[in-house]
Amino acid sequence: MMKYMTAGAALLLTTTAATAGGLDRSGQGIGAIFEDGDYAELTFGAVNPSLTGTGIGGATGNIAPDYTQLGLAYKTQLNDQLSLALIYDQPFGASVDYDTGSTYALGTSAAEVNSDGVTALVRYEIDSNFSVHGGLRYVQASGDYEFNLAGYQSSYDTDGGVGYVVGGAYERDDIAMRIALTYSSGIDLELAGNVGGNTLTANLPESVNLDFQTGIAADTLLFGSIRYVAWDGFALVDSNNPTGAGSILSYDDDVFTYNIGVGRRFTDNFAASFSIGYEKSTGETTGQLGPTDGFISYQVGGAYTMDNGVEVSGGVRYVDLGDATTSAPIGGVFNDNSAVGLGLKIAYSF
Repeated sequence: MMKYMTAGAALLLTTTAATAGGLDRSGQGIGAIFEDGDYAELTFGAVNPSLTGTGIGGATGNIAPDYTQLGLAYKTQLNDQLSLALIYDQPFGASVDYDTGSTYALGTSAAEVNSDGVTALVRYEIDSNFSVHGGLRYVQASGDYEFNLAGYQSSYDTDGGVGYVVGGAYERDDIAMRIALTYSSGIDLELAGNVGGNTLTANLPESVNLDFQTGIAADTLLFGSIRYVAWDGFALVDSNNPTGAGSILSYDDDVFTYNIGVGRRFTDNFAASFSIGYEKSTGETTGQLGPTDGFISYQVGGAYTMDNGVEVSGGVRYVDLGDATTSAPIGGVFNDNSAVGLGLKIAYSF
């Protein structure tokens, strides 16, 4: 029985989270804190969305540029019960470009949101079964927004804020079981713009991650996750917003994202996995920065562990994006869209 297959089985739940609800990208995973001994990892994801629709002026063309995701983590075992992890991710983001030459581009012709997060996490093992973890998370964001209909264009300087992370876990080594629950607090940001002293405010939402895995047969692991993000009430508000609306982007529904899969170790060095992801469509009108509503995904991954403690894992994820209708002033309908993500992780235990 393998102990845990966090890299091979769970890789695609983080590095290629292609178009989760709201502006969610990384999933804010903390799996590194559960690795044995001292440990370091580098993750890289590349996402290729195909996102087209129709609206005023005709077809939009593909309005979603490719993007990449980067992650780093380092974990050290301080003593038999106490460990420390430092985790870098890119938790939130969006990128749209309506500049296709059609009159649809009179609306929001381009917008981009980028973020970086650093989490410092401590874990205390109460006994062989129970542990608690907690720490601080710093998230910073920047962005650009262009609204051609009003001739408005603004860039926003980077601003950051600090929140906290707290959780606990139950484990049984004999059946490779782990159930971990983690809460991340919300973070408020205010980004200075470059148009007449404008500002962009954003309330990054609180979230809860439930991650689980258990052995179900020799060398076979069932794993999955449920992620809740409180997107209801989220808004990006430009103090000089020319659209006539209260915000550039807002959401009215919280989001649950589900993943479940099976991993199997075929040799002492090689393991593979298959998993399915699901996010329910809300049926609500969406903002132009995220013209999708729910998804179902299919993903395969594999991991090869070398004798020197290095593990290389990767995989591919196909995402069937839910249809969506975007909000005024330049609304559109987006149907039959998809995304493909590739992920790679290099990990070293020492």
